[in-house]
Amino acid sequence: MITFDSLTLKLWLDENSDFLAGARIQKIQQPTRRDFVFSIRNKGMTKKLYININPQYFHVCFMGKDNEEKRLIEIPQKPPMFCMLLRKYLENALISKVKQPEYERILEFYIETYNELSEKIYLCLAIELMGKYSNVILYNYDTNIILGCAHNVGAEKSREREMAGGLPYVYPAGRPKGWYKSENSLINQTCDCNINEIIDNYYADCIYEDKFLRQKEHLKQIVSSKLKKDKNSLKKMQYRLEKEINSDKYRLWGDLIMANLYNFSDYSGSVDVYDYENNKNITIELDETKTLKENANKFYKLYNKGKTTIAKLTELTLQLHLQVDYYEQILYSLDIASSISDLYAIKSELEPETDKKKDKKKHAFEPMELEISGCKVFVGKNNRQNDFIVSKLSKDEDFWFHTKDCAGSHVLLRCENPSDELLLECAKLAKQYSKGANSSKVGVIYTKRKFLKKPPAANLGYVTYKNEREIII
Repeated sequence: MITFDSLTLKLWLDENSDFLAGARIQKIQQPTRRDFVFSIRNKGMTKKLYININPQYFHVCFMGKDNEEKRLIEIPQKPPMFCMLLRKYLENALISKVKQPEYERILEFYIETYNELSEKIYLCLAIELMGKYSNVILYNYDTNIILGCAHNVGAEKSREREMAGGLPYVYPAGRPKGWYKSENSLINQTCDCNINEIIDNYYADCIYEDKFLRQKEHLKQIVSSKLKKDKNSLKKMQYRLEKEINSDKYRLWGDLIMANLYNFSDYSGSVDVYDYENNKNITIELDETKTLKENANKFYKLYNKGKTTIAKLTELTLQLHLQVDYYEQILYSLDIASSISDLYAIKSELEPETDKKKDKKKHAFEPMELEISGCKVFVGKNNRQNDFIVSKLSKDEDFWFHTKDCAGSHVLLRCENPSDELLLECAKLAKQYSKGANSSKVGVIYTKRKFLKKPPAANLGYVTYKNEREIII
């Protein structure tokens, strides 16, 4: 990470001081506790001043529209208290001058405004860009008393420089001349270029990459947790199922007791009978407090209970298998996700209660489209795109490809009479976009779209198929 140092700040201020001096602050927004957006108008233009005091990405610049989207800025419905304070004092106020104290990474906006009594007052907004000590402070220039700041700093954090409303504002102390110099300066002093554009582009890319990786890891943790829980449940179900499978012996014991009902006396501790199904003699332990018929009925009840339990466990096991496959498919989609749009598509699938209108407006869910030998090929990179391929995009005579018993993308070929070579290329695509991409041998099944079926209430992207063929890649 390249440092936003005082030299970079100086060059940026030299480039934009003409626009800032005499400008009016029209709108103030605070997307998070660490970044601010000021709409500033002057000379017939409105620009968005972006202030970031994140310890990793602290910087200031005028934000371009494309880079605003890259930063994934979302304005909260209820503004933070400090944002409301800034709006109270600074909205529609005039910036009289802008200054950078010598050798400091501090940008000062000197502002003329009016108080509740319509008296002119002079305020200063100090933007301190100093790593983990970065802050935004509003103080009264006449009295030097702080009105508020983005982060309060108490005595437990700093004995030398406390920051809070009601305290005097003082500059950072004890810094030698030249401390601001950095070998990794973002801007070379001899640079003849648009400084603001360089800052805006560089930090927008950094913030985008960081938010992308954080969101990706966050979603992976959610899915991995659910996958682990379902796998543990599946193990327990299979263990219980193995135990209940032996319940068939209770039916046999009941039949053997009923067949020998008159050969033994009631209230016996056990009976020795011939097992005609397995051709051997066995001993059946009985309840001495019950008659032979009552013991037989007890075994029949155990058998019926076991049969019902097996049916339920089999159904639940099948559902868990499908759920495990579903989460493994989502993990694969996260592995190959390459943009925030891909992650939003997956997130909206995991959290269907999110704002669907916002997601549809900002993020497209169309699959990747290719052309091979003059024919169109579509590849889904997540379950939403896979579902779009099957539900809306495909036609009955299109060919559908997917790796066998392996999480992967749906691949659709639109071609009337594809050659064997074309089918092989599509099968290779299905392997490439699957968890088995690096395996030495993977089976790829394919069939026509008309042989696919999406079961009711099935997970997104899940289909059943018939009349399939298999290609080994």
